[in-house]
Amino acid sequence: MTTMRRWDLSGFGRGSLQLKQVPVPEPGPGQVLVKAAAAALNYRDTLVIEHGMGLALDFPFTPASDLAGTVAAIGDGVTRFRPGDRVITTFFPGWVDGRSAGSAKTVDATTLGGAHQGVLAEYVALPEEWFVAAPRSLDLAEASTLPCAGLTAWFALVERGQLRAGQSVLVQGTGGVALFGLQIAKAHGAEVFVTSASEDKRERARALGADHAIDRDGWVEAVYRLTADRGIDHILELVGGAHLAKALEAVAVDGRVSVIGVIEGYDLSAAAMNLLLKSATVQGIRVGHRRALEDLVRAVDVMKLKPVIDRHYTLEEVPAALNHLDRGPFGKIVITFD
Repeated sequence: MTTMRRWDLSGFGRGSLQLKQVPVPEPGPGQVLVKAAAAALNYRDTLVIEHGMGLALDFPFTPASDLAGTVAAIGDGVTRFRPGDRVITTFFPGWVDGRSAGSAKTVDATTLGGAHQGVLAEYVALPEEWFVAAPRSLDLAEASTLPCAGLTAWFALVERGQLRAGQSVLVQGTGGVALFGLQIAKAHGAEVFVTSASEDKRERARALGADHAIDRDGWVEAVYRLTADRGIDHILELVGGAHLAKALEAVAVDGRVSVIGVIEGYDLSAAAMNLLLKSATVQGIRVGHRRALEDLVRAVDVMKLKPVIDRHYTLEEVPAALNHLDRGPFGKIVITFD
């Protein structure tokens, strides 16, 4: 093939998103050409499309960060992959392990589908360091859900949270990060709480292994009742804004709140007294590094974890997929290319 389809933004807003026919890229030195099989969408992608999240995008711009596919060709000097290998992207290219780049004054925002062009294309040519091997136990549609949502939950609970069997974990809602958090926590022997406004979604969360699925309204009081006032050891805070205050009300003494979502805004607010008297840890989660993604891939194969995909859409159906994302899926929304 000499041409391929690719979604491009000519400016901010979904009205600027167009499916175009463009040349297939050639892999340069150190790069691999990957034939896309699937791309998973994240809430963050809708924010980038609408206003760029404060980033100066280079238009035309291709959105999305999470791709799974097969290496079609390699450039000079490539040693990590060969044609035919199944791979997935990394969310923060260049963050291999340890402390991330950036400083107190200038934070690092060099992500795929952000500072870097994204992956809603039938082929991508990117440095080999920007990929990891896909799990053997997942098909490529399932594997595409790991780079952002899967790794975010893993990084919060396991890499940074040091989750142990017998602890309690609460996830808010039933989106991609939440359901990965549910499954990862259960695999580690935790007691899992899920909040949702939908009884149907609460029932589905119970079927996935949630020990307690509680209504979003009055969830803090429900936590007190179900834990005999002890509270929750690990909370995945996926709402943001003033909702952080509720997480600090529900967290246990010496517990941990991982701040991940910004649905209700970037300006967080909470009572300092709960933070201070409980000696709680509030940690911001910026997805995670490549080494942690490789750990997650190995764990997925061992745990036989199966990502929850609400619905598959074709490449032509990206606008409909974004609309579904707005409505709140149960799990992930995935674009399939074949």
